[in-house]
Amino acid sequence: MELINGRYHIDGVDVLKIVEEFDSPVYVYSAETMKNQFEKLNNAFPGVKLGLHYACKALSNITILKYMKQLGTGLDAVSIQEVHLGLKAGYEPDQILYTPNGVSMEEIDMAVKLGVKINIDNISILEQFGAKYANSVPVCIRVNPHILAGGNHKISTGHIDSKFGISYYQLRHVARVVKLYRINVEGLHMHTGSDILDAEVFIRGAELLFDAAQDFEDLKYMDFGSGFKVAYKEADITTDINDIGGKIASRFKEFCQQYGRELELWFEPGKFLVSESGYFLVKTNVVKQTTSTMFAGVDSGLNHLIRPMLYDAYDKITNGSNPTGTERIYAVVGYICETDTFGWDRKLNEVREGDILAFHNAGAYGFSMASNYNSRFRPAEVFIYNGKAHLIRQRETLDDLLRNQVEIDL
Repeated sequence: MELINGRYHIDGVDVLKIVEEFDSPVYVYSAETMKNQFEKLNNAFPGVKLGLHYACKALSNITILKYMKQLGTGLDAVSIQEVHLGLKAGYEPDQILYTPNGVSMEEIDMAVKLGVKINIDNISILEQFGAKYANSVPVCIRVNPHILAGGNHKISTGHIDSKFGISYYQLRHVARVVKLYRINVEGLHMHTGSDILDAEVFIRGAELLFDAAQDFEDLKYMDFGSGFKVAYKEADITTDINDIGGKIASRFKEFCQQYGRELELWFEPGKFLVSESGYFLVKTNVVKQTTSTMFAGVDSGLNHLIRPMLYDAYDKITNGSNPTGTERIYAVVGYICETDTFGWDRKLNEVREGDILAFHNAGAYGFSMASNYNSRFRPAEVFIYNGKAHLIRQRETLDDLLRNQVEIDL
């Protein structure tokens, strides 16, 4: 957000006018920021065939999917429903990598019929897949490298107790299954977690995949997931994407020479592309002084933005209505019948009832994790594209809450 003539703007659009037009609470996304993040990542891996697949679980509004396709990404889908959204957004089947976890063979069959790329992360499904399709349908295999990485244990996916992927130590078994059923393995995949800062985390995992590749002669790509860290606070430490990109690209080129041909290097950025593009705008319902705390209670809660409560995630908060007011200390809390504190001891320009507060870094896992808890409506979504605010999801109504309920005579 930029302060222009005493009022905050997002890509030139007045924040308070967004709320006037679309009401609150409302999610707002900047197309320009998404584009900048994509270009930053796309240019960070010199000299390799790079494939970026947007991890749409972060933000799956169909307008955002269309925009990501326009930028040039493929799609990383973790459910058959995300696959369908991607196809509806205009992605070709071979631009979509389907990476489920813990699904039945029936869902895998659906993905095969749709023609998307399949990523398998357990031996049981791999055996069923081989028995059914042999070498007629290519697959990718997700490997668990047993590397503990990520900013919170709930977003660390590559450690020894993780449910994700096939253990690196089971790859000899995998090789036997692949040989027995003549499975066409076209890719190897790993994802260690989120908020990763160190290139060595990727390099360590890469070395394991490079070693595993010797058992698979027909690889076309290697997928190293993502997890690059973005800034949440002022002067926050972030992933040096150019440093990581240069080191990984250099080592990958060496591997390709050893392997005998050039493979594609894939990543699945989600949060990196959309997190910093998003703002969540809420209205202050009440300012409440207790014996120990000054609360700013807003017209939202964990039903709309659960990450602070689920992951102890930090979102910078700005008073969009009073940018020059005296700074005071607040606990910003929601209106849900749970303890839904967005932030303790936040220094904000004086908050008054009716003021609009803006949560930064709200583009990833905000709306996509929203719910109707307390029978509250999910908020609207707005996309700022070419300097104009576009409504891309209507605010829910009571009809939406009742639509799939079935009343019976009692």
